[in-house]
Amino acid sequence: MAQPDSPANQEAHWDKTTRLMFTHLGVWFFFGYVVHMFVVPLNKIIIPVLGFPLGFYMAAQGSLIAFVVMLFMFARQQDKIDREHGYAEDD
Repeated sequence: MAQPDSPANQEAHWDKTTRLMFTHLGVWFFFGYVVHMFVVPLNKIIIPVLGFPLGFYMAAQGSLIAFVVMLFMFARQQDKIDREHGYAEDD
C-alpha cells in the first residue's frame, strides 16, 4: 500500500477515480439517453417470454435495473481504488 500523503499517490488515486467516474457516466448516458432515442426501432423486437416490445422494456425497466447495478458496481470499484491507495474507510 502506498503512502496516502505522497503527491504521486494522491494523483494516481485521483486519476483512477476520475477514469472510473467517466466510465460510469458513459454507461449512465447510454442507458439514460441513447437507449431511449432508439425506443421506436427497438419496439419492433418482441421479447419472446414476456411478450413486451424491447424498446418499452428497456425504457421502463432495463434502464432502472442498469442504474441500480451501476450503483453497487461503482461503490465496490471505488472502495477497491481507495484501499489500493490507502484512503479506505475502516468498517
